[in-house]
Amino acid sequence: MSEVIFGARPVFEALRSRRREVFEVFDSSGDGEVARLAREKGVSVKKVSRKDVDELASGVHQGVAARVAGYPYVSLEEILNDTEPLVVVLDGVTDPHNLGAVLRVAEGAGVSGVVIPKDRAATVNATVVKASAGASEHVKVARVTNLRRAVDEMKDAGVWTYAAEGGSKTSHTGLDLEGPVALVFGSEGKGVRRLVREGCDGTVSIPMLGAVSSLNVSVATAVLLYEARRQRGF
Repeated sequence: MSEVIFGARPVFEALRSRRREVFEVFDSSGDGEVARLAREKGVSVKKVSRKDVDELASGVHQGVAARVAGYPYVSLEEILNDTEPLVVVLDGVTDPHNLGAVLRVAEGAGVSGVVIPKDRAATVNATVVKASAGASEHVKVARVTNLRRAVDEMKDAGVWTYAAEGGSKTSHTGLDLEGPVALVFGSEGKGVRRLVREGCDGTVSIPMLGAVSSLNVSVATAVLLYEARRQRGF
Protein backbone atom coordinates (compact mmCIF):
# COMPACT_ATOMS: atom_id res chain seq x y z
CA MET A 1 0.00 0.00 0.00
CA SER A 2 1.33 3.44 -0.89
CA GLU A 3 0.43 7.00 0.09
CA VAL A 4 1.46 10.52 -0.83
CA ILE A 5 3.40 12.82 1.48
CA PHE A 6 4.09 16.44 0.65
CA GLY A 7 6.40 19.30 1.53
CA ALA A 8 10.09 19.73 0.82
CA ARG A 9 11.31 18.84 4.31
CA PRO A 10 9.05 15.80 4.83
CA VAL A 11 10.04 14.32 1.46
CA PHE A 12 13.71 15.10 2.10
CA GLU A 13 13.60 13.36 5.49
CA ALA A 14 11.78 10.34 4.05
CA LEU A 15 14.56 10.01 1.48
CA ARG A 16 17.25 10.51 4.10
CA SER A 17 15.92 8.06 6.68
CA ARG A 18 14.93 5.28 4.26
CA ARG A 19 12.76 3.73 6.98
CA ARG A 20 10.13 3.32 4.29
CA GLU A 21 10.47 3.06 0.55
CA VAL A 22 10.09 6.19 -1.56
CA PHE A 23 8.73 5.13 -4.94
CA GLU A 24 8.83 8.44 -6.81
CA VAL A 25 9.17 12.16 -6.20
CA PHE A 26 7.01 14.81 -7.87
CA ASP A 27 8.83 18.12 -8.20
CA SER A 28 7.62 21.45 -9.57
CA SER A 29 10.11 23.58 -7.68
CA GLY A 30 13.15 23.11 -9.90
CA ASP A 31 16.31 21.07 -9.36
CA GLY A 32 16.57 21.56 -5.59
CA GLU A 33 18.04 19.51 -2.75
CA VAL A 34 15.10 17.10 -2.67
CA ALA A 35 15.48 16.20 -6.36
CA ARG A 36 19.24 15.86 -5.98
CA LEU A 37 18.92 13.57 -2.95
CA ALA A 38 16.27 11.48 -4.70
CA ARG A 39 18.57 10.88 -7.67
CA GLU A 40 21.42 9.99 -5.31
CA LYS A 41 19.13 7.39 -3.71
CA GLY A 42 18.06 6.05 -7.11
CA VAL A 43 14.50 7.35 -6.78
CA SER A 44 12.65 8.55 -9.88
CA VAL A 45 11.97 12.31 -10.02
CA LYS A 46 9.05 13.48 -12.15
CA LYS A 47 8.95 17.09 -13.27
CA VAL A 48 5.35 18.22 -12.87
CA SER A 49 3.43 21.48 -12.68
CA ARG A 50 2.54 23.13 -9.40
CA LYS A 51 -1.11 22.41 -10.20
CA ASP A 52 -0.26 18.70 -10.37
CA VAL A 53 1.26 18.88 -6.88
CA ASP A 54 -1.78 20.84 -5.67
CA GLU A 55 -3.93 17.88 -6.68
CA LEU A 56 -1.69 15.41 -4.87
CA ALA A 57 -1.17 17.36 -1.64
CA SER A 58 -3.62 18.31 1.09
CA GLY A 59 -1.66 21.27 2.42
CA VAL A 60 1.28 23.58 1.83
CA HIS A 61 3.79 21.62 -0.23
CA GLN A 62 6.55 23.94 -1.56
CA GLY A 63 6.07 22.28 -4.93
CA VAL A 64 7.22 18.83 -3.77
CA ALA A 65 5.40 15.55 -3.06
CA ALA A 66 6.31 11.88 -3.08
CA ARG A 67 4.62 8.51 -3.30
CA VAL A 68 5.87 6.36 -0.44
CA ALA A 69 5.15 3.04 1.26
CA GLY A 70 2.78 3.01 4.22
CA TYR A 71 4.09 4.25 7.53
CA PRO A 72 6.42 1.68 9.18
CA TYR A 73 5.01 1.26 12.69
CA VAL A 74 7.11 -0.82 15.07
CA SER A 75 6.28 -3.08 18.01
CA LEU A 76 6.31 -1.90 21.61
CA GLU A 77 9.06 -4.46 22.25
CA GLU A 78 11.30 -2.75 19.70
CA ILE A 79 10.91 0.58 21.46
CA LEU A 80 11.73 -1.01 24.82
CA ASN A 81 14.94 -2.55 23.48
CA ASP A 82 16.90 0.58 24.44
CA THR A 83 19.14 0.22 27.49
CA GLU A 84 17.28 3.00 29.36
CA PRO A 85 14.11 3.69 27.37
CA LEU A 86 12.58 7.16 27.29
CA VAL A 87 9.08 6.70 25.89
CA VAL A 88 6.21 9.05 25.06
CA VAL A 89 2.69 7.61 25.33
CA LEU A 90 -0.26 9.51 23.83
CA ASP A 91 -3.77 8.78 25.07
CA GLY A 92 -6.50 10.04 22.77
CA VAL A 93 -4.61 12.71 20.81
CA THR A 94 -6.85 13.02 17.75
CA ASP A 95 -5.53 16.22 16.12
CA PRO A 96 -2.95 15.27 13.46
CA HIS A 97 -1.20 18.62 13.88
CA ASN A 98 -0.72 17.92 17.59
CA LEU A 99 0.56 14.43 16.85
CA GLY A 100 2.98 15.81 14.28
CA ALA A 101 4.25 18.44 16.70
CA VAL A 102 4.76 15.79 19.40
CA LEU A 103 6.71 13.59 17.00
CA ARG A 104 8.93 16.54 16.09
CA VAL A 105 9.67 17.21 19.77
CA ALA A 106 10.14 13.52 20.56
CA GLU A 107 12.60 13.00 17.72
CA GLY A 108 14.52 16.13 18.69
CA ALA A 109 14.78 14.91 22.29
CA GLY A 110 16.05 11.52 21.16
CA VAL A 111 13.25 9.39 22.60
CA SER A 112 13.21 5.62 22.22
CA GLY A 113 9.76 5.83 20.67
CA VAL A 114 6.18 7.05 20.80
CA VAL A 115 3.20 4.83 21.62
CA ILE A 116 -0.30 5.60 20.32
CA PRO A 117 -3.56 3.64 20.48
CA LYS A 118 -5.10 2.12 17.35
CA ASP A 119 -8.57 3.48 18.09
CA ARG A 120 -9.84 7.02 18.68
CA ALA A 121 -6.49 8.61 17.96
CA ALA A 122 -4.66 10.25 15.08
CA THR A 123 -2.47 8.01 12.93
CA VAL A 124 0.72 8.97 11.12
CA ASN A 125 -0.67 10.27 7.83
CA ALA A 126 0.56 12.90 5.36
CA THR A 127 -0.71 15.77 7.52
CA VAL A 128 1.17 14.41 10.54
CA VAL A 129 4.34 13.96 8.50
CA LYS A 130 4.08 17.58 7.33
CA ALA A 131 3.34 18.90 10.85
CA SER A 132 6.37 17.01 12.17
CA ALA A 133 8.61 18.58 9.48
CA GLY A 134 9.64 15.06 8.54
CA ALA A 135 10.65 14.02 12.07
CA SER A 136 8.08 11.23 11.82
CA GLU A 137 10.41 9.54 9.33
CA HIS A 138 13.07 9.06 12.01
CA VAL A 139 11.22 8.38 15.28
CA LYS A 140 9.81 4.94 16.13
CA VAL A 141 6.03 4.82 16.60
CA ALA A 142 4.09 1.83 17.93
CA ARG A 143 0.31 1.45 17.61
CA VAL A 144 -1.20 -0.70 20.34
CA THR A 145 -4.65 -2.19 20.73
CA ASN A 146 -4.91 -1.55 24.47
CA LEU A 147 -3.06 1.40 26.00
CA ARG A 148 -3.54 0.27 29.60
CA ARG A 149 -2.09 -3.13 28.72
CA ALA A 150 0.85 -1.39 27.05
CA VAL A 151 1.46 0.60 30.25
CA ASP A 152 1.41 -2.66 32.22
CA GLU A 153 3.89 -4.23 29.77
CA MET A 154 6.24 -1.28 30.16
CA LYS A 155 6.06 -1.52 33.94
CA ASP A 156 6.76 -5.26 33.75
CA ALA A 157 9.82 -4.39 31.67
CA GLY A 158 11.08 -2.10 34.44
CA VAL A 159 9.93 1.19 32.94
CA TRP A 160 8.55 3.76 35.38
CA THR A 161 5.40 5.36 33.95
CA TYR A 162 4.05 8.78 34.84
CA ALA A 163 0.89 10.48 33.62
CA ALA A 164 1.00 14.22 32.97
CA GLU A 165 -1.89 15.67 34.94
CA GLY A 166 -2.65 19.22 35.96
CA GLY A 167 -2.76 19.65 39.71
CA SER A 168 -0.39 16.80 40.49
CA LYS A 169 1.64 17.51 43.62
CA THR A 170 4.80 16.34 41.84
CA SER A 171 6.30 18.94 39.51
CA HIS A 172 8.36 18.06 36.45
CA THR A 173 11.54 19.23 38.17
CA GLY A 174 10.76 17.24 41.33
CA LEU A 175 10.39 13.88 39.59
CA ASP A 176 13.28 11.48 39.03
CA LEU A 177 13.34 11.03 35.25
CA GLU A 178 16.60 9.10 35.02
CA GLY A 179 16.56 5.45 34.03
CA PRO A 180 13.76 3.75 32.06
CA VAL A 181 10.82 6.17 31.97
CA ALA A 182 7.55 6.53 30.03
CA LEU A 183 5.58 9.79 30.07
CA VAL A 184 1.87 9.59 29.32
CA PHE A 185 0.03 12.57 27.83
CA GLY A 186 -3.71 12.84 27.24
CA SER A 187 -5.91 14.83 24.93
CA GLU A 188 -6.27 18.53 25.67
CA GLY A 189 -9.95 18.14 26.39
CA LYS A 190 -10.09 15.01 28.55
CA GLY A 191 -6.50 14.40 29.63
CA VAL A 192 -5.26 10.90 30.41
CA ARG A 193 -8.14 8.46 30.85
CA ARG A 194 -8.74 7.20 34.39
CA LEU A 195 -7.97 3.54 33.60
CA VAL A 196 -4.66 4.45 31.98
CA ARG A 197 -3.76 6.92 34.73
CA GLU A 198 -4.47 4.36 37.44
CA GLY A 199 -2.05 1.98 35.75
CA CYS A 200 0.79 4.48 36.00
CA ASP A 201 3.31 4.65 38.83
CA GLY A 202 2.42 8.28 39.48
CA THR A 203 1.49 11.64 38.04
CA VAL A 204 3.46 14.76 37.19
CA SER A 205 2.50 18.34 36.43
CA ILE A 206 4.03 21.49 34.98
CA PRO A 207 3.37 24.53 37.18
CA MET A 208 1.06 27.04 35.47
CA LEU A 209 1.59 30.61 36.65
CA GLY A 210 -0.84 32.42 34.35
CA ALA A 211 -4.59 32.43 33.79
CA VAL A 212 -4.77 29.33 31.58
CA SER A 213 -4.77 25.91 33.18
CA SER A 214 -2.77 23.81 30.72
CA LEU A 215 -0.29 23.75 27.86
CA ASN A 216 -0.69 22.35 24.36
CA VAL A 217 0.23 18.64 24.42
CA SER A 218 3.31 19.15 22.25
CA VAL A 219 4.57 21.95 24.51
CA ALA A 220 3.99 19.86 27.63
CA THR A 221 5.83 16.99 25.95
CA ALA A 222 8.77 19.27 25.19
CA VAL A 223 9.00 20.57 28.76
CA LEU A 224 9.00 17.09 30.30
CA LEU A 225 11.29 15.46 27.74
CA TYR A 226 13.94 18.12 28.00
CA GLU A 227 13.76 18.01 31.79
CA ALA A 228 14.38 14.27 31.45
CA ARG A 229 17.33 14.98 29.17
CA ARG A 230 18.68 17.56 31.61
CA GLN A 231 18.58 15.03 34.43
CA ARG A 232 20.14 12.33 32.30
CA GLY A 233 22.82 14.65 30.95
CA PHE A 234 22.99 15.78 27.35
